[in-house]
Amino acid sequence: MFKAERAAPGAVVEYGAAENSAAAEYGCATVRHAVPADLDALVALERHFPTDRLSRASLRRLIGGGSADVIVHEVAGKAVANVVVLYRRNSRRARIYSLVVHPGHHGRGIASALLDAVKQRVRRRACTVVSLEVRTDNAPALRLYQKAGFHLVRQITDYYQDHAPALRLEKRVASSKK
Repeated sequence: MFKAERAAPGAVVEYGAAENSAAAEYGCATVRHAVPADLDALVALERHFPTDRLSRASLRRLIGGGSADVIVHEVAGKAVANVVVLYRRNSRRARIYSLVVHPGHHGRGIASALLDAVKQRVRRRACTVVSLEVRTDNAPALRLYQKAGFHLVRQITDYYQDHAPALRLEKRVASSKK
């Protein structure tokens, strides 16, 4: 689904109707790195999380810093989903910190497209493992991650702000750097 990686900050990757059924429904979708002008849309997307939301200040720092990728999925010029990937210096591990799709756009392959974008980025950063945490009661997300090749590492009790448990999942990826 993910056609190519962006070439430079602000550059876009477009899907044609043949590449992505979600894009076909809208005519064209774009996956790109977030820019400061996306802050309002990203904060609005965060409101769809029940707890543990990223603040505007945190999002601004992540967009401007070198230790994260904030990737936006845009439809008809509007951000409808995003994923935040964190990196540590001198580590070959990446962590998906947040992935959110606007509820009105669920079931259209957008989360899968974002995971494809993540895979491209972590490979370019020479990471070999991607991890994430997901609520134990989030069945749709668990299905998505299992389908994408993530496997259970362990359960973590009292993980979220509301004391809900989480599952830590991981996936090995091949690095594109030698």
